[in-house]
Amino acid sequence: MLKRTRTLLGSLAVAAVLSLAPTAGGALAETYWQCVPFARLVSGIQIFGDAYTWWQQAIGKYEEGFQPKAGAVLCFKPTERMRLGHVAVVSEVLTDRIVQITHANWSPIEGSRGKVEKDVTLVDVSPEGNWSQVKVWYDPSRDLGGSTYQTYGFIYQDATAKILASTGVSNAENTAIAMAQSAASHMASAVRPGAGPLQMLSEAADSTDRIAALIAKATRGDAPNN
Repeated sequence: MLKRTRTLLGSLAVAAVLSLAPTAGGALAETYWQCVPFARLVSGIQIFGDAYTWWQQAIGKYEEGFQPKAGAVLCFKPTERMRLGHVAVVSEVLTDRIVQITHANWSPIEGSRGKVEKDVTLVDVSPEGNWSQVKVWYDPSRDLGGSTYQTYGFIYQDATAKILASTGVSNAENTAIAMAQSAASHMASAVRPGAGPLQMLSEAADSTDRIAALIAKATRGDAPNN
């Protein structure tokens, strides 16, 4: 598993260096967004109220589960610092432990909150492999954040939600779930602008190794707790 993950991520890192683009940072900064209205708009899942209430509200309305699917909403449990919980939309499933998500109001982008982050990495670090514990890309550190977050699980789109998602996002914040950027574009965001080719490859490889190591720890059953 570790070797396969390293190979995939390493390939993505090389591809990223070869295809750097101005949009590689993955952040859209035009409007202040809260996570709930943004997730509702992008996924088409019509649930209202604070993020931590979505899991309970979805019962009997939407299918729920513990494996990621593109377009599904991952519901985070509240924490002391994140009292209202959080919701994020799965952009793409990369491996059995790694997905890309698109969400709002997570990382401060250029010092500001309320920004959209498009196609960034989220890693399952739960010992059981059920996505109940995750680590999330944090833009200021240009890597996965240091905290481990507990989640309820995934809320899946129904036919109506898919239609709403495909027709309801037409402005600058269109995160294009159906046309998610390649994984290479996100790996490119881990690299500092202006770095030389060898330095960029080195930095991307460092990020790749950290992600692969987390997955290896989770697989052995000793996932980090902070």
